[in-house]
Amino acid sequence: MKAITKVARDEWRFWHRTKLAATIIVIGTILTIASAVINTIKMQEAMHERQHLQQSSEAQFLDQPDRHPHRMVHYGHYVFRTPSTLSIIEPGVDAFTGTAVFLEGHRQNSAMFAEQRQASGMTRFSSLTPSFLLQVLVPLFIILIGYGSVTREKEAGTINIMVTQGFNVWYLILGKYIALVACALLMLLPLIVAAIWATFNGESALITSSFVSGYIFYILVWSGIVLAVSTLSSKNSTSFASLVAIWIMLCILIPRIGSSSAAALAPTAGKLEADFSVLEELRKLGDGHNATDPAFEQLKKNLLVKYNVDSVEDLPINFRGTVAQYSEEKLTIVLNQFAEKRMIEELSQAKIARQLGWLTPTTALRSFSMTVSGTSLETHHRFLREAEQLRYDFVQSLNNAHQNILSYQADINRHKDNAAARVSADNWQVLSSFSFKPDTAQTRLTRSLVYGGQLLFWLVVVLVVLRFAVRRVR
Repeated sequence: MKAITKVARDEWRFWHRTKLAATIIVIGTILTIASAVINTIKMQEAMHERQHLQQSSEAQFLDQPDRHPHRMVHYGHYVFRTPSTLSIIEPGVDAFTGTAVFLEGHRQNSAMFAEQRQASGMTRFSSLTPSFLLQVLVPLFIILIGYGSVTREKEAGTINIMVTQGFNVWYLILGKYIALVACALLMLLPLIVAAIWATFNGESALITSSFVSGYIFYILVWSGIVLAVSTLSSKNSTSFASLVAIWIMLCILIPRIGSSSAAALAPTAGKLEADFSVLEELRKLGDGHNATDPAFEQLKKNLLVKYNVDSVEDLPINFRGTVAQYSEEKLTIVLNQFAEKRMIEELSQAKIARQLGWLTPTTALRSFSMTVSGTSLETHHRFLREAEQLRYDFVQSLNNAHQNILSYQADINRHKDNAAARVSADNWQVLSSFSFKPDTAQTRLTRSLVYGGQLLFWLVVVLVVLRFAVRRVR
């Protein structure tokens, strides 16, 4: 152990003399701190703004005057998804999926206000987030620091002297590995501080510790890759060129190939095609605004028999409100079928892309990071489902008021006497308060197990390659 420690100290002294490691560590740490601070401010502002907008939207809905109930169905309501605490490090899919949904009767709207819809085509490079720095740039910084760790000894001839004198090569490799890992971990300090902050702001300690552990494993993997290539190479130039090629392949090309392959292997219908398919199915249900539509003839007959009357005018309920309620129920079933199909297709694409974590540790960490932090596609889908449930509940509550409070005669004569076709604003108290929270810690950790396994797989692969490289030196 003493020999390993001495090698690590010598490596640190060399980096200190050349100023290379110190410069890179300072640059990397400053970039990470700056991005974390900026992202924290941005996310805090977004959180407060969305909470304010959510409360404002609910207040505006409840403050509406006496109206026809169906006008309130179309007046609608907004819901907003507040960011998770760990999104200050890992924004995940939030920038691509949108954060607000407008809820109204007869339709399901898409999420709005996605930042990347206004960004350039280089989506991964259009925002310098802490997760991007840690996943893509920190490996490059590790390469710049450690590419010559072993090749430097080879070029100077010192490694041959150590081998002939019986010095254990493993001590040399482990000492340099510890030194390189220690350097890289310094660039994780902003991440650790942010994780502690997230814990004090309500995030589970199990989640934050797992989140940090994933990035530590990533550092261990890349430090091992750098040291293995340096051990297998004969010159500094060869080691540097090989490592840069590996970095381009693992951090840029394979993740990009993964997303493109996922789109090709699990294609989804375009928006126009999907919208036309939905409209085609909805036409079969009839027009809920037209109580005389043939699609509701059987409903009318059933009600006349149930209440033993001869016409809809004699019904104890407003037939137009009943039609609106019935139509919304059938329409929602169809909309949910298409929405679930779309979400299944999107998730299939995401899972295909995530499988490339077995080919690159960058994809493995990205999947692990988004899942644990609560910014994955699964979380966005749950937001859409909860928003849709809220939409259906408040629309049907208004339709219920239309059916049971507003008389049929006042309803059909609303164009002649608009005041009579209104119900009290007290009936708007049907809106449930909406506050979206990330999945539980157990759910997120369970989902992330496979991606944690990918990181462990890469660590084992790197250790095996290191062992082979040491045997080559011997």
